[in-house]
Amino acid sequence: MSILELFISPVMLGAVGITLLIVGGLLLLIAAASFRLVTQTKKYVIERLGGYSTTWGVGIHFLVPILDRVVSQVSLKEQVKDFDPQPVITKDNVTMQIDTVVFFSITDPKAYTYGTANPMLAIEKISATTLRNIIGDLDLDETLTSRDLINTKMRMILDEATDPWGIKVNRVEVKNILPPKDIRDSMEKQMRAEREKRQNILIAEGQKRAEILKAEGEAEAVILRANAVKQQKILEAEGEASAIYKLKEAEALGIKLIKDTKPDHAVLTIKAYEALALVANGQSTKLVVPTNITDLASSVMMAAEFAKDEKVAKTVAKK
Repeated sequence: MSILELFISPVMLGAVGITLLIVGGLLLLIAAASFRLVTQTKKYVIERLGGYSTTWGVGIHFLVPILDRVVSQVSLKEQVKDFDPQPVITKDNVTMQIDTVVFFSITDPKAYTYGTANPMLAIEKISATTLRNIIGDLDLDETLTSRDLINTKMRMILDEATDPWGIKVNRVEVKNILPPKDIRDSMEKQMRAEREKRQNILIAEGQKRAEILKAEGEAEAVILRANAVKQQKILEAEGEASAIYKLKEAEALGIKLIKDTKPDHAVLTIKAYEALALVANGQSTKLVVPTNITDLASSVMMAAEFAKDEKVAKTVAKK
């Protein structure tokens, strides 16, 4: 059997066919595995034969086997890095521990991939040195009250330093500022004294206000009582005046009625007796009766004179 006959034999043909099928299947698997799906928030940095080739965005891409490779997958989301506390020395030589939080995002995947070997370590070191420089220009009190200033300066310096690496520093926050224990104790004592001072001031102001309100209430009550007494007396005087006025009106009306009836001598005599009876009904112990009892005016005058004498007698007796 010749060699040609051997190659075209049915057994050989079957082996070749199986090999081709296996190779074809492997090629299909490799081709299928070479497709990459890039999501919305990621970027793929691709190298071809060891050099930068392109950057893939969102979509399906084909990676040429053997020639191309994915160097890095970069997330475009904002990232947060919480660094450990850093020892810093203030302008007045106080050592404190300060830890910061950096919020950043990657804007250039190529620069981020090739800019530095360890971007996170680089940011941490720059953050620490920047923080020391800033705190070195501030004393203790300024450090404790200048968080916004520290945050702003750190963000500006870090953003400028990391820009060649394709990193955008969005903001920096000083999370904790921890002074030494003796200073913390002094600050706590100062704060406690300040709180006690404010407490005493508030108590004193409250007592002062209470005394003022009490005095105002008493003054108002006295004024109200005086006004009430005054109003009472006015009303009583007005009542008495009104009663006297009504009485005089009644007497005048009675006299007018008597005058209108034109009384005779007998009626006048009776009235004179009635008047004399009223005079005699007083507290005097002496009574003078006129000879002409019909003279009413004379009787009244005598009664008045008698009352006058009685008053003089009482005055002498008192003396």
